[in-house]
Amino acid sequence: MALHCGIIGIANCGKTTVFNCMSNTKAETTSFAFASNKSNIGVINVPDTRLKELEKFQKTEKIIPATVDIVDIPGLTKGSSSGEGVGNQFLADLRNADAIIHVLRCFEDENLPHIEGKVDPVRDIETIDLELQVKDLESITKKIARLEKLIKVGDKDAKASIEILKIYQEHLENMQNARTAPVSEEDRKHVAELSLLTEKPVMFVCNIDEDSIAEGNKHVESVKEYLKDQNVKILTVAAKLESEIAELETDEERQEFLNDYGLSEPSVNKIIREAYDLLNLQSFFTVGPKEIRAWTITKGMTAPEAAGVIHSDLQRGFIRAEVMKYDDFVSLGSELAVKNAGKFHVEGKTYVVEDGDILHIRFNV
Repeated sequence: MALHCGIIGIANCGKTTVFNCMSNTKAETTSFAFASNKSNIGVINVPDTRLKELEKFQKTEKIIPATVDIVDIPGLTKGSSSGEGVGNQFLADLRNADAIIHVLRCFEDENLPHIEGKVDPVRDIETIDLELQVKDLESITKKIARLEKLIKVGDKDAKASIEILKIYQEHLENMQNARTAPVSEEDRKHVAELSLLTEKPVMFVCNIDEDSIAEGNKHVESVKEYLKDQNVKILTVAAKLESEIAELETDEERQEFLNDYGLSEPSVNKIIREAYDLLNLQSFFTVGPKEIRAWTITKGMTAPEAAGVIHSDLQRGFIRAEVMKYDDFVSLGSELAVKNAGKFHVEGKTYVVEDGDILHIRFNV
């Protein structure tokens, strides 16, 4: 699917290292601020242990995981909204993102000085929030000016829109993010075309040193305290360590390394799964001898819409979907056993696909 996450963070927070741990594309990392003036674009394989489990019951030639696009935005700093550092070059890519992963520097390193002279992730959140709020306020103000011209020629809809926009305007002027503006979900349609930066769903990733893996550190605690009243996910990752783990050649070596640090899996796997959920995505499966594949769909999609993700012909000629639940298939061991247990379902055009459904689409074009 076209949905993707944007990774942002203050310069030298380890954002690109996190990107490299997550993405199939590797970007150059550097200790210099503003060393990059373009975004890095990559593809994430979404970790899903269910794929390997399915293979135990259906031998197959290949396994294909679900994927999500990811964009690593150049490091930001105070004044980015007015042209400092890489200036506005990041805005188009970030505006096109559907969700944001905000990486915070929560580690000390005298060889990598913080651009503000001192590590303070709460200050960094406030700095970037302010830069994004400034750009959103510009967008809102420009739209209000356009609508005021329409009001003069008798456009009634314009007046209703301006009332909502002025709520956003005041909210942003008070240094609050658009996502917390006191408006209804229905009224948010008035700003949808603007793709407001602070309206996008966000999660925070605290980049820590390896000594802080077990218990975190004071920087992580300050982030949790600052964000305690916001409904956001906060995860931790030792990006430098995990980049070293990712370079190991075998799964056995990687797992042994993880075990040494008390980790059952790379922390970036959790970040990827949370990003997938943040984008309101889920997976369904197709299972066969040629391939076992996870397909990405938006939550709430119907069976024909899910079929269209596989191929447009399947949606156009959709007849029915034959559905098995993942848990039923792996617990009973085969499609025949699922049928014999009365758990094999035939669903029509109104069926809403659930996470983990195994689908076989019947169609005719």
